Amino acid sequence: MKKNGWLALCYHTLFIAFILAPLVVVMVVSFTDKGYISMPEGGLSLRWFRAIAQAPEMVHAFWISLLLGLASASVAVAMAVPAALAVARYRFVGRNALLAFFLSPLMIPQVVLGVAFLRFFSLAGMSGSFFWLVATHVIIVTPYALRLVLAAATGMEMDAERAAQSLGAPRWTVARRILMPMILPGIAGGWILSFAQSFDELTMTIFVATPGMTTLPVVMYNHIAQTIDPLVTSVSTVLIVGTLVLMVVLDRIVGLERVLVGNR
Repeated sequence: MKKNGWLALCYHTLFIAFILAPLVVVMVVSFTDKGYISMPEGGLSLRWFRAIAQAPEMVHAFWISLLLGLASASVAVAMAVPAALAVARYRFVGRNALLAFFLSPLMIPQVVLGVAFLRFFSLAGMSGSFFWLVATHVIIVTPYALRLVLAAATGMEMDAERAAQSLGAPRWTVARRILMPMILPGIAGGWILSFAQSFDELTMTIFVATPGMTTLPVVMYNHIAQTIDPLVTSVSTVLIVGTLVLMVVLDRIVGLERVLVGNR
């Protein structure tokens, strides 16, 4: 196999540095001791990390976003798995139209969705409920889960399932012991992507979130608009480190390499 030359390595290094630079800057600024966003020229300080505990709205919003992401991703994957299997394995009238319908939220701007949901909830008197907030997030994250599960299910042979059925295995056992492990990379990848999209969603959520059900991105956006302190940088640093830890844990449990290779 031909190895990359020094020019290609330099290009890749510069490209990765360009991608990571904003994250590194945010993490460095979070250790400043000043009351405004600046580099920590006077020395490193944990002042703004301690300030997170003194901002109950941030902590409350984090738990709302976490529960919202977990619920939305789980429901989206539960809906995406049977839909992907039906689309991947069967040919029926309206198959392409059904697939386009499932993926249509990707084609609608988030602002349009937010205004539409706000108007609908206002007319129906359903605003302010965590259930309806989950429902809106399920709509926008289901396409991400569907695409990855569909990629894992497309072209998958059914010989192992037929062999298990011919030996007398019940359908539930076949699905649990054979089918689900075969599409596990797509399920895991779809859940991770759906959770990240739901947790980080701002544009649509800012229209439908109520004062009692405000997510962390909305709180951080409002905080930036009203103040200039580096609190949001410390929160961002905690989220970045937490994401890295989550990726390591998932790599140990599922295997991110398997997830990525399985969805190519």
